[in-house]
Amino acid sequence: MIIGTTVLILVLSVFNGFEGLVKSLYSSFYTDLKISPVSGKVISISPQQLQKLKAIKDVRNFSLVTEEKALLQNGEYQSVVYLKGVDENYRYVAGVADHIVKGNFALGNETSPSLVLGAGIENALALQSDRNLLPLVVYLPKKGETNLQDPVNSISSDTITTSGAFVIQQDFDNKYAITNIYFMKLMLGMGADEYTGVEIALHDPLTAEDVQKELNKIFDSNYLVQTRYEQNQSLYSVMQAEKWVIYAVLCLILVVAAFNMIGALTMLVLEKEKDISVLHALGGNRNFIQKIFLSEGVLLAVIGGSLGMLIALLIAYLQINFKLIPLQGGSFLIDYFPVQLKLADFLLVGGTVFIIALLAAWLPSRKAAMQEFSLRSE
Repeated sequence: MIIGTTVLILVLSVFNGFEGLVKSLYSSFYTDLKISPVSGKVISISPQQLQKLKAIKDVRNFSLVTEEKALLQNGEYQSVVYLKGVDENYRYVAGVADHIVKGNFALGNETSPSLVLGAGIENALALQSDRNLLPLVVYLPKKGETNLQDPVNSISSDTITTSGAFVIQQDFDNKYAITNIYFMKLMLGMGADEYTGVEIALHDPLTAEDVQKELNKIFDSNYLVQTRYEQNQSLYSVMQAEKWVIYAVLCLILVVAAFNMIGALTMLVLEKEKDISVLHALGGNRNFIQKIFLSEGVLLAVIGGSLGMLIALLIAYLQINFKLIPLQGGSFLIDYFPVQLKLADFLLVGGTVFIIALLAAWLPSRKAAMQEFSLRSE
């Protein structure tokens, strides 16, 4: 019971640590709320809608964005990226500006745009973003123009300089480049009120669902308002599923420990047959005798579970403060196993240990209660 409890607590805590790390990385790119089109790529947002959005007290800031696939070319090197045009509020809405590793977060303007690259794209284009002398060539599709006979006329191109690179997580580093929204709208031929989305930061992320309801009143059914969880629903669902699967597998350790408990209590019942008969002769009924052995099973669970939790707390404390167990490989953002303790995990494991111990103690206690009582030796 001690080992099983310790392992369960530690593994769940490590999963919590990795989950918290992944969520913090994704929250640097995905905002608390996002407004996007239900169908198609473009939404029209009127000044009146923006004023109503500003008036919501829980909204800290918001950024208008325009995103489209693009081809970046640096001489003989090229890469297909998601080019994201953002306004001046973006640095206050998302955390990309806090993860710049080269250069700075400068996006330029409509006529002289600059580009902030993900580190993976920077490597693919074989350049140093903070000191690249030659501008890149960017190719973007024109809005609503598709000429299969002469596809070149359906594409707009221009040159763009680089100002920096960011490192957040491979999903973003290898996929996104960020530039000025007005340059993007000019290249795509979009109207003044046309965007691909609005990204919103809140004073308190816990109010996301309440603000989502207010936004649904401002924007009609043609707009999709998503929380951070809904923007990454598959990721969060997979993380939760993995945690529960591991929990179920590790519960087998407790089941094995329960078989040991069944064996120990069964041997105790056999050894105490005379004592049980004496108790019966003194007036103890079958329920009373069964409760004695059930209580012993519960006592074993309480002692084993408590010691296991204390050991898990000690190991977690040492890992959090001294990083005793390293994370092998040099490609991770951290070089140690992250640990995050949660009260819910202790309650879950404690309840699991108690139920398994109770079930394990029931069989021998039932055997003790149902046996024939006799004080006479054979």
